[in-house]
Amino acid sequence: MSEQIRKDLEDQCRERLGRPKLRVLSVDPIPEGHSGFTYFVGIDDGTGPRRFVLRLPPPGARIAGPADVVRQGRIMSALHDAALPAPAVPVLTSDPVVDGRPFILMDAVEGTRIEKAGIEQRPVDIAASAVRVLKSLQALPLDQTGLGGEAPVGLQAEMLRWLWLMERAPDELTTRAGDLGTLLAQEIPAERPPTLVHGDYHYGNMLFRGPEVVAVLDWEIAEIGQPLLDLGCLCIVSHRRKYEGAPNPGGSIDVPLEELYNLYGADPDEMRWYLALSLYKYASIFGYNLMLHRRGKRPDPMYEGLTDTIVGMIDEGIALLEPNGAQETKR
Repeated sequence: MSEQIRKDLEDQCRERLGRPKLRVLSVDPIPEGHSGFTYFVGIDDGTGPRRFVLRLPPPGARIAGPADVVRQGRIMSALHDAALPAPAVPVLTSDPVVDGRPFILMDAVEGTRIEKAGIEQRPVDIAASAVRVLKSLQALPLDQTGLGGEAPVGLQAEMLRWLWLMERAPDELTTRAGDLGTLLAQEIPAERPPTLVHGDYHYGNMLFRGPEVVAVLDWEIAEIGQPLLDLGCLCIVSHRRKYEGAPNPGGSIDVPLEELYNLYGADPDEMRWYLALSLYKYASIFGYNLMLHRRGKRPDPMYEGLTDTIVGMIDEGIALLEPNGAQETKR
């Protein structure tokens, strides 16, 4: 572990928690996931050792967007206070005090990841719990989300967000991305009242006890926006099963799209556009991360296994928005 991180964290916890004899026993990187700079921390404050989770932004990163860990901490703290499945956050600060960086310290929630839960539990039970939690998150008043002061993001701005990433993905994989973007722009649906949006709401960002979701994590791209965006994220998990052999960190949960729509109470015709947008969105994210990997800026060989997925997602999004594409939303 980094001795500097351990020492700085110990000093901060002693001061901010009022525990002058508190000791940070260990700081160990969490191997799962692809977000980086997340650590299991062992702390003994005199009552026995406990486990926490530390989140830091990348060294030298501009504190905005996914690197704004304090913003993420505010969201999780607000959700925990509302008795929703998120960890408590005993310490967070925007001051650059742990290895020269701001930080959040969360309780470590005891739960299993989707890789294990997906084997042991019925897929429909897992999906039903995820949808129930999603609807509870969306029912939370905006001023209780931790983002109450932020302006809602409309669907046009949402599309532009992913266009920016798509334009930086490898050109050979995104030759038809412009066609999909044009179709999406031509069919933007009427907007609903805005809610809290996780932005990457899939099973890989959850912890489970049995089939029940006990924590929703990784709020890096959260916003106030359109509620069906997060249902679209869950749909992508089911949709990606067709790419056999490709990595699927969201969890290979076999639940038909029609079942997800029924669980949520969504209109399949309305979801056709949101599913197409989600295909565009994840193709852009995977493509952008692949570019970063190939340039050595954020090495992660997982993304080399997603080239066919990127191309396929763009093609499928186009098919959804072309005439007769509504049939795809029921598969």
